[in-house]
Amino acid sequence: MGLEGKLVYLREEMEEDIEKQKDLRNDLSTQGWNKALPPDYTLSMYKERFEKRKFSFDRTDGRFTVISKDTDEYVGHISYSDYEDRFSAAIGVVIDKSFWGKGMAYDAQEVLLKFLFLELGVQVVRIWTESGKEHAVDLAKRSGFKISGKLRNTIYKGGTIKSTLIIDLLREEYFALHPEFEDKLPSIE
Repeated sequence: MGLEGKLVYLREEMEEDIEKQKDLRNDLSTQGWNKALPPDYTLSMYKERFEKRKFSFDRTDGRFTVISKDTDEYVGHISYSDYEDRFSAAIGVVIDKSFWGKGMAYDAQEVLLKFLFLELGVQVVRIWTESGKEHAVDLAKRSGFKISGKLRNTIYKGGTIKSTLIIDLLREEYFALHPEFEDKLPSIE
């Protein structure tokens, strides 16, 4: 089994997930930040992306499917990207609207954060989202993230101009919120 939380487990993405991923990616309400508008991702694009993924011991990303522990249903997907060895990573979570408000996005985020800080040893995790996505900002803040930057007027969507928010969580902040885990890496000075 993959990574396990209280409500969900994260497993490697499989071909059977592709259509659901495409549908969530094309729904503007489930996207926290989308540089490519309009969302016109096709099934063949997602299949090509899946098939091009190569085995590597030097990965800069990880993509997981979020599954409900209670029902074994597809909940959504979560990923990390832009991984710089022992330094940083960016994460993104996309949850089907039928699971919103049930704690599954938070649980999936916490599972991935634990993996990134404890297993990969990152110093900072970042989230990029757009202004106006309060559910995405609130989810990040629940895990201790703070808004660290704003790129003003970067997105035109739905007839309005929005800004890009940069939200991050530092290693020491994560471990301060999780005293049940020991930080075994030396601190950076």
